[in-house]
Amino acid sequence: MGIKSLLPGTLGFGTAPLGNMFRSIPDEEAAATVEAAWDQGIRYFDTAPFYGAGLSEIRLGEVLARRPRDEFVLSTKVGRVILDELEDPTARNLGEKGGLFEHGRPNKMIDDYTADATLRSIEDSLTRLRTDRLDIVWVHDVAQDFHGDDWPAVYETARTGAFRVLQRLRDEGVIKAWGLGVNRVEPIELTLDLDEPRPDAFLLAGRYTLLDHNRSLQRLLPAATEQGVDMVVGGPYSSGVLAGGRHFEYQEAPAEIVAKVERIKALAAEHGVSIKAAALQFALAHPATAAVVPGATRPSRIAEDVAALAESVPAAFWAALRDEKLIAADAPTPTA
Repeated sequence: MGIKSLLPGTLGFGTAPLGNMFRSIPDEEAAATVEAAWDQGIRYFDTAPFYGAGLSEIRLGEVLARRPRDEFVLSTKVGRVILDELEDPTARNLGEKGGLFEHGRPNKMIDDYTADATLRSIEDSLTRLRTDRLDIVWVHDVAQDFHGDDWPAVYETARTGAFRVLQRLRDEGVIKAWGLGVNRVEPIELTLDLDEPRPDAFLLAGRYTLLDHNRSLQRLLPAATEQGVDMVVGGPYSSGVLAGGRHFEYQEAPAEIVAKVERIKALAAEHGVSIKAAALQFALAHPATAAVVPGATRPSRIAEDVAALAESVPAAFWAALRDEKLIAADAPTPTA
């Protein structure tokens, strides 16, 4: 198990913003951003039908269709099926993520984690992405942030439906790996306790960042390391607030989070460190982490991410974060 040997590097490109997350993005800007990622050497791209009701997959596919398929790794997700029927994007019930893709396509989205829906979702994604195969497939958002108190029942449907289909497809060589793509640790912890089926990796968004990592360190990451299951860290900038944005957990950042970010930024400035370098390198320092997949909608942001990964961060900076109790005492850092 694990996907470190499959991934072409530790920096991927998360394409949720290409689905018009938070704002409407011109097609030309979206395409230029994907082109910039390619030109900067990024060869792992993650997307999902959920991102703008298929818009992210369509935009990503238009660019990658012009590239040799063997030269990049592609992951998408299952759990939502996009219909031809239209609906009001602003009226969708997205749990804690209300309004996230109100600028996306108006196609109706339905939650469906059954075996048949999983196969249909994959076929639809292949069409939108203009490709003949997927490398990694994540079971998307089978957690309480989208499904509330019903999430255990939704998880059980996925366990007997999507999980088994994806394991079969992996064993048959149709895909190379599968796992969960979620914003909460509980469904991953539950899955790690299963005897069967066995995923290869997980994409965990927002739960192993400078701003939020204590819960992951307690049980999830030690268990993943022990079992040889890799983690891909999504949302390393915590929905943007760590990179100059206003959002945390996909909503307007509360005052206490803004204050914490300012404290981190002050220490970063004192030690000559960019906040992006701190965020990316912190997430990658844990031995379970295989890659980070920040999102972007402007070409210039890609170059910033690549530079941040290569930046030298002094040990004194991490020590200062620990002294100020801004990171957990037991959190691995690049120099400790």
